[in-house]
Amino acid sequence: MVGTMIILPVLLCLAADQPYPDFPSAMISSGKLTAKLYLPDPQKAYYRATRFDWSGQIGSLKSEQHEYFGQWFDRYDAKLHDSIQGPVEEFSEIGYAEAAPGGVFIRVGVGAVRKPDARPYERFRTYEIVDHGQWEVKQTRNRIRFVHTLSAAGFGYRYTKTIRLVGRRMFIDHELANTGAKALTATQYNHQFFMMDGKPTGPETQVTFPFNLKAKRTPSAELAELKGGEVIYRRELKKGESVFGTFDGFGPTAKDYDIQVARRDSGAGVRIVGDRPIEDLVFWSIRTTVCPEPYIRVDTAPGSRTRWTYAYTFK
Repeated sequence: MVGTMIILPVLLCLAADQPYPDFPSAMISSGKLTAKLYLPDPQKAYYRATRFDWSGQIGSLKSEQHEYFGQWFDRYDAKLHDSIQGPVEEFSEIGYAEAAPGGVFIRVGVGAVRKPDARPYERFRTYEIVDHGQWEVKQTRNRIRFVHTLSAAGFGYRYTKTIRLVGRRMFIDHELANTGAKALTATQYNHQFFMMDGKPTGPETQVTFPFNLKAKRTPSAELAELKGGEVIYRRELKKGESVFGTFDGFGPTAKDYDIQVARRDSGAGVRIVGDRPIEDLVFWSIRTTVCPEPYIRVDTAPGSRTRWTYAYTFK
């Protein structure tokens, strides 16, 4: 089943200076911030793989002086798992373990996806989408709302994501409504993919958390160290090098979802605040991008809904 997308044409605008202007795209602005977004479309979208939620892909977000996102990778393919830009989000797979080979499981923000064999789920694998569900997109001057509805294999949801720009702040509001018979049991996180002013990751990069980082998997000591709540780079990363770690140290409340990423040289910076407790924390960076990735739980019982918001303040 191909699925459909409904866009209110009076409110849609195409951003002509997108890196890939032939893909469906839109622009919103607060006056202080301007964002260019790629839109979900089963046939034409910039991103059509199965790892990340298709809504809210920001190819560019600019303040008066700084650019925060862009293309961080070399090879583009619409169906490659990470050919995507901006503060993109991923839900864990739903219903994969109980699905038989040939059956379907759920990727929120993507659709119903076929389980091809008995192998464990592979997040970097692109699966066959058998039902894209239905997308609706509504845009005003400073906000854009995506609604994705799906019903398959006893699961059903109405997922709403709204991106609002208010002054120098960006809010990503979510609502996951369970319209099916089965529970939606999942984690969700934002990958971030910051590319501040296009500068390379290294000692000029600042990454700060509000708690002392305890490494479960320690980054390469040659490239970076942990000091209190900071990730400190020892030198500029070369192409092919990465700093990767999984961390603990956060508490059971949302107060620890408060992350800052900045550049000492250009003055670019952002503070990210979430309103739910951190479930897990992954950190990944390469020469071209820096990605703090806090996971949260978004379990949603049949007939109920879960809401959460990420707030970004940009310099």
